[in-house]
Amino acid sequence: MKAKDIAKQYGLNVGMFTAWVKASGYPHKFGAMGGLDIPDDQNIEEIVDNFKSQMSAQHEEAAAYAAEQERLAQERQAALANIIITSGFTFDGYTITKYSGYISGDHAIEISRGTQGWFGGGVTNVSQALMGSLVNLRREALAELKESAMALGCNAIIGVDFDYITLQPETSDKQGNQVLLNYVFGVTANGNAVVIEPN
Repeated sequence: MKAKDIAKQYGLNVGMFTAWVKASGYPHKFGAMGGLDIPDDQNIEEIVDNFKSQMSAQHEEAAAYAAEQERLAQERQAALANIIITSGFTFDGYTITKYSGYISGDHAIEISRGTQGWFGGGVTNVSQALMGSLVNLRREALAELKESAMALGCNAIIGVDFDYITLQPETSDKQGNQVLLNYVFGVTANGNAVVIEPN
C-alpha cells in the first residue's frame, strides 16, 4: 500500500510519515514513481499507531523543551532586572566584594535627513526625531550594559554615565555626486561591573 494513501486515510502528514517509515525498520520499497510502498502483509494499523505514538512523544518533548527555555528566559530577565546601577561608586547598605572591570553597552539609530529631492517630504525635524528616540536609546544601552555585567557574574554596576555620538555619513554615487546618508545617533552606557553583598 502506498504511504501517501495511508497518510491520506489516517489524516497523517505524508512527508513526516514517509520519512518515519524509512527510518523505522519496517519493510518498505520504492515504487516506479519514487513513492514509498509498504507491503500488503504488514499490519498498517500497528505502523500508524507506532507513528502516532512516536510523534506524540516528540511533541511532548518539544513542548517540555519550549517550557524549559521560557523558564530560563524568565529567570534571566529577573536576574537582569535585579542588577542595580548607580552613577556613584557605593551602595548604601552594601559592600563591594569584587570589581570585574570596565564595561559598556551601545545602541544607535538612524534618522532620515529628508533631503531626497525637491519634491520629497521636506527636511526632517532632526531634534524632534532625536528627542523622541533618546529614552529608547538609553534604555537599550543600559540593557546591554546589564548583559555585560551578568556575563561577568556581577550583580551591580557603579560609575554609570553616558556618551553620545553624532555621525553625518555621506558617500558618492556612480557619477561622483555627493549622496547624504541618514544621520546616525549613538549612545554608549559606561560603568564598572561589581559584585555587592548586603552589610
